[in-house]
Amino acid sequence: MAGETQSGSRIRGDRVRRFHRVSSQPMSHKSSSGADGPHRKIWDTHTGEQLASIQHDHIVRAVAYPADNSDLLATGGMEKKLRIFDLSELSSSFDGSAVTIPSSAGFEIGEGVHTSSIKFICWTQDPNVIVTASDKTLRWLDLPSRACIHQEVLDGEIKSCEMVSLAPGYTSIDDIGGGKPVLAVAAGKTAYFWGGVRAMEELKRIVLPRSIASVALDVKGRKVVVGEEPGTWARLIRYDDESEIETLKGHHGPIWSIAFSPDGKLYATGSEDGTIKLWKNCEGQYGLWKGGANQDKAPTE
Repeated sequence: MAGETQSGSRIRGDRVRRFHRVSSQPMSHKSSSGADGPHRKIWDTHTGEQLASIQHDHIVRAVAYPADNSDLLATGGMEKKLRIFDLSELSSSFDGSAVTIPSSAGFEIGEGVHTSSIKFICWTQDPNVIVTASDKTLRWLDLPSRACIHQEVLDGEIKSCEMVSLAPGYTSIDDIGGGKPVLAVAAGKTAYFWGGVRAMEELKRIVLPRSIASVALDVKGRKVVVGEEPGTWARLIRYDDESEIETLKGHHGPIWSIAFSPDGKLYATGSEDGTIKLWKNCEGQYGLWKGGANQDKAPTE
């Protein structure tokens, strides 16, 4: 198995300006992006045209759409405010020129509860509940009441916070989380996992020997990948018994982002070294990988 997962392909590109977050709504054609500035841009993914620019008073670090609604957008960042924007009239009123939406058009959720920058936002399966990550604290916020309904202080600063889910037709009761989305969080030396409709049920926590900057979950294969920080290695771990399957070497900087492909047969690691590496997570032939231990050991450029 070691040879099967050791292969990687590297993608390198020029970085003009740092992006903190890009988010797409899978059921529509809207996407949102933001760089080192106070504006959040909304794009039409079919035409490539900019639909709108949402103004903020400080850098926007996080953004999220609900799973089944492209008309709502949640933003957060250095302002320490979680805002919800209604974009329902954006596409119908688009006349070829991007509109500017002031920050005052959004309504704030949990006024005053965030004491530091909001780094991540995750919309739960319950469309009325949003999770934010700020410093060491996860907060669950209720939209109708605009109140914080739960919070957890974790082992260290939250470096990664993602909602892991599959399309409804591919889920199973045997998946981690029983077929519902799973909130995967990296903080300090611990990987945390929450499940349920509101992602408030702690499923598991895995304590590791070193600090981690990222985590990804293969819900069907029941595997976890973590990226070390300040190290440069990633580790593939069995979810159930927490045993290490393999150490993945090849990056030359901390691994800030990890994600599995929808079929679980591939995962990608993104590093501060400016590269993305693709790793095979299955037996035998897959894509450009022919299969066989000797062929799979060395990453390809």
